[in-house]
Amino acid sequence: MLKKVDILLIALSSPIQIGVYENEVLIETIKSEQKSSDVLPIIFKELMQKYQLQRLYYANGPGSFMAIKVAYIFLKSISILKKIPLFATDAFYFNKNQPIKAIGKLYFVKIASEIKTQKLETAFVGSFELPNELDYSEFTTNTTPLYMIGAVG
Repeated sequence: MLKKVDILLIALSSPIQIGVYENEVLIETIKSEQKSSDVLPIIFKELMQKYQLQRLYYANGPGSFMAIKVAYIFLKSISILKKIPLFATDAFYFNKNQPIKAIGKLYFVKIASEIKTQKLETAFVGSFELPNELDYSEFTTNTTPLYMIGAVG
């Protein structure tokens, strides 16, 4: 019998990160520098052979538009086909609420519960981390990607 696990995907920047969680605790980490569209099918095929997937989680933005779109379509397809619930939360959960690069000197920032863009003169390099324990209360069933940039002036 396969071990029942939850899978968390962070595909906002390189490397993509996948966490395997058993009873909310991280038990396996997978990282890849490859394009998510190329590597996700391979990784998930292996995961589905090794584990019984209970729930899927992902960071729905802000970040790379294309990476978020690929992650969403891929996970939403698995969710529908395999009848596995899909949940999402914003990227700030995975980087201790630090600014996230948008374009030029614009960065995404989260103030209270609102995500805005803000010009920062000093370049900020943050990273996303898989949490050692998943806090399910941080996730929602509203899994639509967060495409945050409107007109850039």
